[in-house]
Amino acid sequence: QVQLVESGGGLVQPGGSLRLSCAASGFTLDYYAIGWFRQAPGKEREGVSCISSSDGSTYYADSVKGRFTISRDNAKNTVYLQMNSLKPEDTAVYYCATDPHCWFNGTFYDYWGQGTQVTVSS
Repeated sequence: QVQLVESGGGLVQPGGSLRLSCAASGFTLDYYAIGWFRQAPGKEREGVSCISSSDGSTYYADSVKGRFTISRDNAKNTVYLQMNSLKPEDTAVYYCATDPHCWFNGTFYDYWGQGTQVTVSS
């Protein structure tokens, strides 16, 4: 049974940092890409970052480039999203999803986690 579980969200002040985790079970992460998405109230879901399975290539939305870093630990079957210099506009529920390939279009992913809330506020 494929399962993704996000953790690490919380409340942080502007300029602060958080590290999100996406723990996978039921499949081997070595052969799958992981994408991170977010959705703020009243807004559409937005692709944030993705890490490929083949060569570990990473991709970022322009809105987070230079501030967020995606990485994977295949031994732990976990992908991380390090978020630095957080801004109020980063406030959203963050989700991870998996597919053999990286996509910024969420419709291509079949498996999703339950999400973790990130709130950036003073």
